[in-house]
Amino acid sequence: MKNIIIALKIFLLMTVITGLIYPLAITGYAQLFFPNKANGSMLFIHNKIVGSELIGQQFTKPEYFWGRPSAIGNNPMPSGGSNLNPVGDTLKDQILARADTIRKYHGNISINSIPKDLLFASGSGVDPHISPETAFFQVERITKYRHLSLEQKNKLNKLIQTLIEPPDFNIFGEYRINVLKLNLQLDGI
Repeated sequence: MKNIIIALKIFLLMTVITGLIYPLAITGYAQLFFPNKANGSMLFIHNKIVGSELIGQQFTKPEYFWGRPSAIGNNPMPSGGSNLNPVGDTLKDQILARADTIRKYHGNISINSIPKDLLFASGSGVDPHISPETAFFQVERITKYRHLSLEQKNKLNKLIQTLIEPPDFNIFGEYRINVLKLNLQLDGI
């Protein structure tokens, strides 16, 4: 009986430490030093949330930059890839269908000239970034569908340059552009 009482006391103590004190301390630390990140890195326009920097959104209109395809419809709850066999017909059919959609708006181009970001789904399903090359690839389509002048097209190219994010700590990852931020800025051109 003595051992049961000791075990219950330790159980209650650990519950208070790991279930209350630690989570509150970490939440307080995050709110104090990283409030934007702790609250989801939300982007606002006129005090209205338009999305998060961390979760990709699906843009399908030709006058906007398109992000990476998502096997889960950019839903962050089940976050994950398709897990399709790399030599299977299903993956091949999806890539060919994506290439056909891109050709519809970019002309009859070779599949090899289409950036891989637009053909292959994100591993997480919610990737908010594309490569700078993928952004520059889409400039002609956006210029055409937005009826941009040469001056506006040049502004768009400069905008892409300014929004390129370096690898984390300049060593982890690739150069990238957040598609939501890019599209929000695009509406201002």
